[in-house]
Amino acid sequence: MKIVENKITNDELKAMAPNYFGDMVKAVADINKEILCVDAELHSDMEQYLLSIGSQQSDLWGFNLYPDETDDDFIEFDSMINIRPHDNNRSRDVESQEIRNKIIEIVNKKVER
Repeated sequence: MKIVENKITNDELKAMAPNYFGDMVKAVADINKEILCVDAELHSDMEQYLLSIGSQQSDLWGFNLYPDETDDDFIEFDSMINIRPHDNNRSRDVESQEIRNKIIEIVNKKVER
């Protein structure tokens, strides 16, 4: 598991991918602190770690990164931690376009591609 406060390269993500899933790296974004946590078997492990260092639940969103892909195929918004009816998100997807855009913005700032 790695916290990305500054930058991570796409090559680093490619090196992490075989650790668990081969072509994918799981990630969680704190959309308030604008940090990422990457490279764990479960989104919930990263979620718990970020909560333990002061993140708020409503700011945490899970997704997957595919370092060999480009454009829209690079990010997949799919995580069990996203199922939060009290935050108006009833599926594993990130349903709010505003939150999706914020995640994309953070990923674009943090991942050198």
